[in-house]
Amino acid sequence: MTTDDFATGRANATAQERAVWDALDRVRDPEILRPITELGMVQEVTVAEDGTAAVSILLTIAGCPAARRIEADTLAAAASAPGVTDAAVTVGVMSPEERRAFTERVRGPGGTRPQQFGPDTLTRVITVTSGKGGVGKSSLTAGLAVALAQQGLSVGLIDADIFGFSIPGILGLSRDGHVTQPTRVDDMILPPVAHGVKVISIGMFLGEADPRTTAVSWRGPMLHRTIEQFLRDVWFGDLDVLLLDLPPGTGDIAISVGQLLPHAEVLVVTTPQEAAADVAVRSALVARQTGQRVIGVVENMAGLVQPDGSVIDIFGTGGGALVAERLSDEEHGTVPLLGSVPLSPGFRAGGDSGDPAVLTDPSDPAAAQVIRVAQRVAGLGRGLAGRSLGIATR
Repeated sequence: MTTDDFATGRANATAQERAVWDALDRVRDPEILRPITELGMVQEVTVAEDGTAAVSILLTIAGCPAARRIEADTLAAAASAPGVTDAAVTVGVMSPEERRAFTERVRGPGGTRPQQFGPDTLTRVITVTSGKGGVGKSSLTAGLAVALAQQGLSVGLIDADIFGFSIPGILGLSRDGHVTQPTRVDDMILPPVAHGVKVISIGMFLGEADPRTTAVSWRGPMLHRTIEQFLRDVWFGDLDVLLLDLPPGTGDIAISVGQLLPHAEVLVVTTPQEAAADVAVRSALVARQTGQRVIGVVENMAGLVQPDGSVIDIFGTGGGALVAERLSDEEHGTVPLLGSVPLSPGFRAGGDSGDPAVLTDPSDPAAAQVIRVAQRVAGLGRGLAGRSLGIATR
């Protein structure tokens, strides 16, 4: 069935059937976040004289991870249409021709694989880096992604920490040793969505292996190809912000990301102690060498708030301000300290359970600070100077 067939089916529908079509316009594919009617996933709609609606939908592949949700949402939408007394949904699978048409609807004419985040992209690309591990960089990145999505932005997140991937677990995409896998439609990879954020991680490509007991051991060229594939083959669609959770330090992946995304902005995460500040500065300097711009510093583990409101500075104080000061100069301007995130048992527990505290307990001291950092990051904006807007003058 072609695009014309779908359009004709709706155009030739009765008034009652058009009401069902209109209701189905509200059903969105949970991975692509576009209406299933727009994507050609609704094959047929009929309404009997007694008001019973029958809807046939087509999934991209057999075993589609989002199948149950799409079926349930379709059934609820059809049943809600005016005049419908009962509804039933039949689920099928697209033919190769229909999948090609689907891919073209998603990617645009030709269904090609463009460079989604090249120099002219209107998506803000922000890498989150740290000099050393164990500073809470991944928890902060996940919290920022969810907080930005809560502000109404379209957000993607690449877990670029190939060896130490943890984003799927923090966002609830990995539970009891099972990781939600992306949907593959021919050569297009559709990332799962968690809490409004489109997420991809190497942990999603380990098959049936338990990510808790599986290690990835790759060298430089393989790491580069993996990041390149994430940027090319994973279809994020139109994003306002793309975050990359980088591994700690200044190794192969940091260099590859600098080569592939030289226009990216950089957030530096550190902890309060001076030793952590020293290595955090180094990670920022490597990013600058590839042309990336450091937009701010976030200090994590900045004290433990007590019930009486007092704070115990377990890791000392001042590390974040020190990093911001060292990265500020006449050439690069002032690098701000965007926030100091305190230690919080609740914030940690939310990451362990896959239910981020920025959603479940936004008043938590750490969650509240992450939300404020996200607001500041969104407020920084990104200039359009030098980038094509795709507008032609006459």
